[in-house]
Amino acid sequence: MAAAQGQTTSWWDKDTTPGYILIAATVLSFILLNGPTGEAFHHLLEDQIAGLSVGFGAAAHAVNLHLIINDALMVIFFLYVGLELKRETVEGPFKNPREAALPMAGAIGGMAVPALIYVAINLSHPEYLRGWAIPAATDIAFALGVMSLLGPRVPGGLRLFLLALAIIDDLGAIVVIALFYSTYLTGWALGGAAATFVIMLLMNRGGVTNLLLYWAMGLVLWGFMLVSGVHATIAGVLTALAVPMRDKAGGSPLITAEHALKRWVQFAIMPIFALANAGVVLHGAGVDALLHPIALGISAGLVLGKPIGITLAALVASAAFRQPLPGTLMQVIATAMLAGIGFTMSLFIGNLAFGAGDLATPVRFGVLGGSLISALVGLAVLWWCCRKLAPRAHATLGPEEDVAEARGVIENIDASPRR
Repeated sequence: MAAAQGQTTSWWDKDTTPGYILIAATVLSFILLNGPTGEAFHHLLEDQIAGLSVGFGAAAHAVNLHLIINDALMVIFFLYVGLELKRETVEGPFKNPREAALPMAGAIGGMAVPALIYVAINLSHPEYLRGWAIPAATDIAFALGVMSLLGPRVPGGLRLFLLALAIIDDLGAIVVIALFYSTYLTGWALGGAAATFVIMLLMNRGGVTNLLLYWAMGLVLWGFMLVSGVHATIAGVLTALAVPMRDKAGGSPLITAEHALKRWVQFAIMPIFALANAGVVLHGAGVDALLHPIALGISAGLVLGKPIGITLAALVASAAFRQPLPGTLMQVIATAMLAGIGFTMSLFIGNLAFGAGDLATPVRFGVLGGSLISALVGLAVLWWCCRKLAPRAHATLGPEEDVAEARGVIENIDASPRR
């Protein structure tokens, strides 16, 4: 929970903290892979556990620690994202489509333009086009964490705009994963998943509010998804959609679940994912890896495609829906640059697209390089735009989210009452 105005925010509650922990996990991953422990760490992640496998026929996968992290732990991450998305849609700013037009348009533009840039760079390499969605993603924790480095001088509207943008972006990434990265579909498992989801929706309609029942059914849903050919993480999103927003007493099972999962996701699941997926073996990875079409497509998509797509789409939506921008044009451009921090979601999609083989190195170079450039340039431009602004009274996003949910709007939000 955000600290009350005038109180000191603990380190664990600051918006920057998840970003710092992700950076630490990434650095540790590099050290483990490139030091004396490199071979042992690789085998720890990739070796099959006790001869186990999941799936049937061509869709079967060996069970290893990498699979457990990416297909099991990350389900909880997607569950959390789904809960946040449902809350914002049912009771938050997204309930008013007109007010949500800017971040929604920005997210669409911010996914389309990076994908087009990636495709343009890799057009002569059809075997690499499968990675078109990698630069379309935005990492919520990292992007907000980097923005928060500037402290409370950043206008609340920009912070909320970036949050809304990243949430919608995550929804787009989820749809992309379900539609384009599902292989060897198994009919009976898909049918079982559909039936389980219908039962969960009926539980919601019937007034069932016990979260343990939803988690139990979610586990069944995940089991079906795991062998269906649709990526198992989609089970997390579907489970979130089934969780009730309110009970008869006015309480919120969904918000209870979201708050309970938040720290586990930010301080355990995402760092573990980064530890297993962010590191690059530098030995033998020279200029060829840095200039690989995949790496260039991803980095150009993140660094150039994100700000171009988000800014142009937001401007069009602003004119079409007569909604003001959440800041000056340069502030919006700087915020769009920060949205080029792909990291967690980009690495996740990259792993789905190309696996952990030889192409994993250019994927990671592109994601890490593009995200780093986006973070540094976006931070510098935003600092320049906001350097003369008076600081607000709080340094976390909590109060702005509360105000936005109360008003049902996204743009021009700050902690003070509307005049």
